[in-house]
Formats: sequence, C-alpha cells, structure tokens
Amino acid sequence: MTSGENGTFQIHYFATAASYTGKQTEPLPAPLPLSRLFDTLEARYPGIREKVLRSCGVSVGLEYVDVEEAEVLERERERDGDGGKEKSKGEGMIIKAGDEVGIIPPVSSG
Repeated sequence: MTSGENGTFQIHYFATAASYTGKQTEPLPAPLPLSRLFDTLEARYPGIREKVLRSCGVSVGLEYVDVEEAEVLERERERDGDGGKEKSKGEGMIIKAGDEVGIIPPVSSG
C-alpha cells in the first residue's frame, strides 16, 4: 500500500532534521494545510521548530514552499477575514495524500 492509498503523505528528513527526529522518513496524516505542518511536527518532536525548522527549507513535491509565510497569512486571514487578498505561493496549500514533503536544512559547500 502506498502513502496516498491510506490517507497519508510521506515526509523526508535530511541531515539535522533526521538526527533530531531519529528518522529519515515517516508517513503523516493527510490532508494537512501547509500552514499547520510546523505545528504538527512540533507536537511530535518538541523543540524541533526552534532547533531545526526555523532554518530549514521545505519542499512539497519538487517545489520549495514557504511554511512560515503560510502561517502568517493564515493568522491574518483568521483575524481580519479573507478580504479577497491575493494568494501567494504556499498560502492555502494543502498537503494531500500521496504527496512527498522534504525538510531540508541549509547546505554549504566549499
């Protein structure tokens, strides 16, 4: 059975994210609003937001997304109502069953 068949998406942890979680990959329940991803991971791995996620990139499929921007925009929408504001990349995105999500710490080369 693949991830999408049982209502989950696959999250992949790289480098420090894998070290922190003790996992390279795991299924998480779908659908999940992108704006709730970090809260979900913080509930599973207390302290991960501050120690790992704040400096990581996040991809859904092959595209980088901005989780923190999605969180801010959702809070504004909840506070002010939608107001017909234009959506930016990642805002309102839903991680669907079968999606692949990557938590990618900064990479340096020399």
